[in-house]
Amino acid sequence: MTVGNPTRMIIEFAVPLLIGNIFQQIYSVVDTMVAGYNLGDNAIAAIGATMSLFGVIINIAFGMNGGFALVVTRCFGAHRDDELRKSIAGMLTLDLIISLALTGMAMMFLRPLMHFMNTPDVIFNEAYSYMSVLCMGIIATMAYNMFSSILRAVGNSVIPLVALIIACVLNIILDIVFIALMHMGVGGAALATIIAQAISAVFAGTYFYRNYKEMLPKREDFRMERDRTMELLSNGSAMAFMFTVIDIGGVFFQAANNSLGEVIIASQTAGRRIVNILMTPLGSISSAASTFVGQNWGAGKGSRIKTGIRQACLIEVAWGLIACALGFLFGRYAIIFTTGTNNPEIIKNAVMCIRIHVPLFWVLGILFVMRNSMQAIGKKTIPVMSSIIELLMKLMAAAILIPKLGYLGTCITEPTTWILMTLLLLGGYFTYRKTLLADN
Repeated sequence: MTVGNPTRMIIEFAVPLLIGNIFQQIYSVVDTMVAGYNLGDNAIAAIGATMSLFGVIINIAFGMNGGFALVVTRCFGAHRDDELRKSIAGMLTLDLIISLALTGMAMMFLRPLMHFMNTPDVIFNEAYSYMSVLCMGIIATMAYNMFSSILRAVGNSVIPLVALIIACVLNIILDIVFIALMHMGVGGAALATIIAQAISAVFAGTYFYRNYKEMLPKREDFRMERDRTMELLSNGSAMAFMFTVIDIGGVFFQAANNSLGEVIIASQTAGRRIVNILMTPLGSISSAASTFVGQNWGAGKGSRIKTGIRQACLIEVAWGLIACALGFLFGRYAIIFTTGTNNPEIIKNAVMCIRIHVPLFWVLGILFVMRNSMQAIGKKTIPVMSSIIELLMKLMAAAILIPKLGYLGTCITEPTTWILMTLLLLGGYFTYRKTLLADN
């Protein structure tokens, strides 16, 4: 990505990511659909009641691997082959350690955390069943994220897409088998997800082993050099912290929302599913921009970085406007289709969630590009500060807005937060741009 038209390269790299992310959203929605149609509204609430708690775990995996991959990307862009192999070896070792630690901690503290989150008694057992299966499968989630991140870091966004499609198809089939045919409840939905992720991880790992032999670490590459390990941990922990700070705030935020009852929990779950689907292109473009910026940073091409960031932001704004129109026109029908609910309160509140979020998607797109790009050039402080803003906003919402405004308080928190975070990130970017982004 260090030569050629930046806009075309970002789009070409983003398209497989987009398709993959759409499939990822599909198999998230399928859990809700199969559960809703077969088990009813309380099953939707059970899946949604602990969504932010699992988000903490999944974003540790996503964030650590995203940060590790930035090191791999820079080594690949600079053609430092020895350092590339050592970075991949370090990534493999650290991911194994982190996944085992996360599994143990998650299972130890799951029940008290669910009580802390005000999970209603009527759905507690179902929610616990769902979460415990997901927590026991953390190593599969971690492995999938690791191999996908390595492949994307070296410019291959197609194989992670194929792996995700395989996982999506398997997840849909297994959801139907475990829930509709074997009557395993929402725990069956979680088991389907873990099995699908494990198979996709094996596929992506096998492809990397067979097709990138020159990048495979040698035995001596697994020696944990202090500087290399610290570089990986610094990048990985910064990105993981950025995401998990958000989700830790989300745990308090969801605890306040859960106190509004299972109807509101189901509304939030349904509305956020549609919001997340419409948000998918924003994340895909920003991920492509991050890889573009990382490789060009490694190659010392500052002017290409500036052009790529500008073009990525323009694409994000364009999609934000399209998503807004889609949300207002089709949001209600999407809620009914994906949940099977006929509860007018769930439908009304879920539609409100969509219509409050989508008008500010263009702001969110710029936020994603700025945050990922600054991470890619090694400037971690301001992205982390932006995440702290989100943490504080969610804590304020949990303490003040939701108790006073009810579900409206839940809905207005994130769009307001996006504006504040984007202003901070833009300020940081323009401060660094002149001094850092000059051609070397």
